[in-house]
Amino acid sequence: MQTKRPAAVALAGALCLAATACGASSSPTAKAAADASAPGYPVTLKNCGQTTTYTKAPGRVVVMNGASVAEVSALLALGLGDRIVANEQSYGRSEVPGRAAAIKKLPTGDVKLNDAYDIPREAMLGLSPDLVLSTTSYGFDAKNGFATRDDLKAVSANSYVSPQGCDQDTSHMTIGDSYRLLRDLGKIFNVSDRAEEVIAESRKQISDVSAKVKGEKKPNVMVVFSNMSMGGNDFSSIAAHGIWNDILAKAGGSNAFSSTSKTAFADLSKEKVAAEQVDALVVISYNDPNPEAYARKLLKEFPQWPAAKNKRSLVLSDSIYLGPSNDLAVEKIAKMLHPDHV
Repeated sequence: MQTKRPAAVALAGALCLAATACGASSSPTAKAAADASAPGYPVTLKNCGQTTTYTKAPGRVVVMNGASVAEVSALLALGLGDRIVANEQSYGRSEVPGRAAAIKKLPTGDVKLNDAYDIPREAMLGLSPDLVLSTTSYGFDAKNGFATRDDLKAVSANSYVSPQGCDQDTSHMTIGDSYRLLRDLGKIFNVSDRAEEVIAESRKQISDVSAKVKGEKKPNVMVVFSNMSMGGNDFSSIAAHGIWNDILAKAGGSNAFSSTSKTAFADLSKEKVAAEQVDALVVISYNDPNPEAYARKLLKEFPQWPAAKNKRSLVLSDSIYLGPSNDLAVEKIAKMLHPDHV
């Protein structure tokens, strides 16, 4: 699988922290806007250094690619699929039954994508959006040929960068950022009750699983993207830091490669990978037609791993990354690592 710039950005990039609702200003301009607002509005968010105000729920939403499905999955989880006029996100599969098919049915806006497999500036403006979602600030960078946040503001469109995406460093991402994304979208679309329901259900599922594996030995897990090259060594898409570490911890495991890099991803030689004790393998599928074959290949390539000897591997897609379904990843990994307890 060829690696494209958006994959490296979304998988190694991060979104801004603390996108929280703010009180409306008492200025005359703000009061006039409030008078013209729909019930429950205006809503104001601070997001990646910008303040955006919504006077009604967006009805023409564009979801940029960014090598993510976090944003489109969150919209679907909140029942907002009918607001999308163009979606460029897809992993080709999902741990949530029916989600991959639902994403495939969404409109794409018939856009001719650029070399980064995303929406160029003129095409974006031609879609007449009132809200554009990007996984990272990369999607609003003029140097990359995209419409900037100021370009969008000029045509009365708001923009939103998902949590930990401002500086494109996902190494500090946690499950809490998935909840922040849901809460922000809940505020923007005036469906906060629904967002809190999704979050509460996820928290309960994760808490229940974590309680079952508490005190158990934590196996070392390798998390790697299937057939993806992001660096110069044999293994350059090994997840070292980020949301997967939070998920592993709650599932009763630990990242076997967290000490090999200070960034989100480790770029290692085959010899370095062989030297680590890997008790279990998690392969992340990003538009790979056969990630299970990649998992089998790795276990065969490193027969000395306990993971190979015990045939302990798992393929995940959207649930292990930013989005509304991290509880599924926690449960599936816990079942692999602690089958007698979960």
